[in-house]
Amino acid sequence: MPTTTATTTTVLYCRDPLNERRADAHFAAEARRLRAVGGTALLVDHDALLAGDPERAVARVPERTGAVWYRGWMLPARRYAEMDAALRRRGAELVVTPEAYRRAHELPGWYGTFAGLTPLSGWLPTAPREVPDPQRLAALAAGLPPGSAVVKDYVKSRKHEWAEACYVPDLADPAALHRVVARFVELQDEFLAGGVVLRAFETFVAPQAAAAEVRVWWRDGVPRMVTAHPDSAVAEVPEPDLEPVRAAVEALGCPFVTTDLALRADGAWRVVEVGDGQVSDVHPEADLTAFVQLLTTDQALLRAPSTSGTTPA
Repeated sequence: MPTTTATTTTVLYCRDPLNERRADAHFAAEARRLRAVGGTALLVDHDALLAGDPERAVARVPERTGAVWYRGWMLPARRYAEMDAALRRRGAELVVTPEAYRRAHELPGWYGTFAGLTPLSGWLPTAPREVPDPQRLAALAAGLPPGSAVVKDYVKSRKHEWAEACYVPDLADPAALHRVVARFVELQDEFLAGGVVLRAFETFVAPQAAAAEVRVWWRDGVPRMVTAHPDSAVAEVPEPDLEPVRAAVEALGCPFVTTDLALRADGAWRVVEVGDGQVSDVHPEADLTAFVQLLTTDQALLRAPSTSGTTPA
């Protein structure tokens, strides 16, 4: 296990909405583990960030804190940029720049880099609560292979409302396509991120006694940890082939990235989603000590060749 330098690592966690001195319950165990290895956990107000008040949100961050990571709930890219600007006015700055955050967080930012590794996709910039008309949706669908598709926005899908707001059985059925997209937009409401995305549907299979979808955590282009997807009821993970994905992550050029992988029926590992690691959730059975080392391990060590492509060094 590499030596850690946690004393120089500061992480901003979302605070408990009811107690400004305590981390949100969802991140509390991670913050405690960070402190246990010598890191510094500070608190920011996520509600204030979403409300467009970044100065209030970062008011508890000491002046001249220096470089910081964010670990919390998802933020729209513009709100993340506002947080970065407010921190800079206090003598602090996010390790992940606003540009890098947007590139990893939103599908149009990472899709081209992962072309060939991920389902074919197209998108329409769309304001919250705005449903694209059937003609625009039909034109978008025409760029995908015939068959079924999945609807999402630049960041998230509504897979738990699969039949009504996620899955389109046949792109050649414009009425069904419009109906699913309209319901998706309705449910996303003000939180629709960027626009409407259509992704060609691919059939994935679950390896025996293992998670159907795995999350790979990358720091500076190195795969540091593989966990089950946080929605998985199974914690065991198979060993995905990471070499093609490694090249794409390196090309993306973001310091902290997650890739969600699933095994297609033909045996190919496919990238289902890419995300910024700061706002990616951790499976409840994941090793939190190993996880916080993703942020606290010296960057020079992280750039050294890894002895394994699928487990922490």
